[in-house]
Amino acid sequence: LSRVVSVYCRCLAWCWLSDAGRETCVYPLPEPQDLFQASQMKFEDFQRDLRKLRKDLNACSTEMGKVCKLSSEENLQPFKDKMYTFLSQAKTELETQEKQLEETQKIFLELSVSFSVKPKAGEKEVSPNTFFSIWHEFSTDFKDHWKKQNKLMLQERVKMAEDCFKQAREKASYSVKPKHATGIVRLCTFFYHS
Repeated sequence: LSRVVSVYCRCLAWCWLSDAGRETCVYPLPEPQDLFQASQMKFEDFQRDLRKLRKDLNACSTEMGKVCKLSSEENLQPFKDKMYTFLSQAKTELETQEKQLEETQKIFLELSVSFSVKPKAGEKEVSPNTFFSIWHEFSTDFKDHWKKQNKLMLQERVKMAEDCFKQAREKASYSVKPKHATGIVRLCTFFYHS
């Protein structure tokens, strides 16, 4: 894994849009704690919660019907219209949530098949715990190696910058050479030494 991370970071460093080896570099995978939280989810819990909401919505609708039946026409409005609007909106949102959960579960199962993850013994389908626990471990190890590699690349960049600065400073420094006498100074020097 260390070699994979090293090659990955080095390849990114060649990309001029990349922040690899810089302090602003962002971890490229999902955070390990996010994967851990995902591993704790259970589709059955969400389904149970939606069934409870459906039951509560039906009970609310029944109660609204009783109130409307027992109330006089003059006291019925605006309660009836507002409750009817509320219940129809709640029913629509609940149906949307149920469809999204069903679709999410279907996509999750397809994803687990594409990664060849098999259910644990006693499970009929791959659970989020099984799938995301594997990814949590991988992401944790990858992040450790990624931090080390990124730090190493940052140190290399700093050293390269220092070397470039040092070379530029050496080139910029000038040496003072004694000037050879010319003209009248040369003649005076010539006669003086003679």
